[in-house]
Amino acid sequence: MVVKQPNLDLVHRLTFEPNPALLEHARQRAESAQDRVADRITMFAGSMAFVYIHIIWFGSWIALGVEKYPYGLLTMIVSLEAIFLSTFVMISQNRADAKRQVVADLQWQTVQEEDKQNEQLLQLSNQILELTKAVHAFAAAASERDTKPASR
Repeated sequence: MVVKQPNLDLVHRLTFEPNPALLEHARQRAESAQDRVADRITMFAGSMAFVYIHIIWFGSWIALGVEKYPYGLLTMIVSLEAIFLSTFVMISQNRADAKRQVVADLQWQTVQEEDKQNEQLLQLSNQILELTKAVHAFAAAASERDTKPASR
């Protein structure tokens, strides 16, 4: 079995630089203690470690008989946790929306700049066309003068 190694030169050329607007957005977000805490909680709550801890916690709660069925206290704790986690999910969605807005604003700015450049290029093209027509008319007139017989 032959395994081809990827062309490392191609891989290095395909590396992407992060969007500077998103880097600035992340820097601003990192300055806020509340945002840092929310980001860390959201990151942890979306991990498998979070799932494993809950499996161990629920299993131990039931196996050790901390309370009897129907587990009222456990239900209340889990409900409160669900309320907070849903809030952190919304915070995470707001963060993602803010990132999308930063990218959209940057793209709109780029479109505006490209539109201005396109207008300038169109104006230059029209000027070149007018100059070409003038040169052509001048050359045609000169050609006519050269081909007319000289009057005596």
